[in-house]
Amino acid sequence: MHKAIDPAEVLTMGEVQIRRARQADLPAIVAMLADDALGRAREDTRMPLAQAYLDAFSAVDGDPNQLLAVMTDGAAIIGTLQISFLAGLSLRGAWRGQIEAVRIAAGRRGERLGQRLLEWAVERCRERGCKVVQLTTNKSRLDAHRFYERLGFKASHIGYKLEL
Repeated sequence: MHKAIDPAEVLTMGEVQIRRARQADLPAIVAMLADDALGRAREDTRMPLAQAYLDAFSAVDGDPNQLLAVMTDGAAIIGTLQISFLAGLSLRGAWRGQIEAVRIAAGRRGERLGQRLLEWAVERCRERGCKVVQLTTNKSRLDAHRFYERLGFKASHIGYKLEL
């Protein structure tokens, strides 16, 4: 049996904390998702947020195999990521942690906050018994590629997507 993630679980590092996201955090999360050339083309930051964001948050928040997290500094949301815990038959029935939508607020990049956020996420995967942690990143995000490699991730697979 895998240990459930306590919704109140918070990692504190000085003023910086990492915790489960709340619905009130959505505008800041969506703003970070939209804060680059790729995101601007696919996200909608207009207020009120589109109902699809609220519905997606409810689905993620209600699923014990999903964890949407935010990194905060005081009241400010300065980072986010989502972990999906995936059961599978390969690797002798191993669980996998799939990390998605990793973002650090533009004004806070370069402070090693992304490293702290990813290390926190990997630890959540360990706690859940995952044998593999995987992620994808767009081919154009060369800085992200270097970042993930510095943290020990290997570009071991080629990923494909089919837009529906």
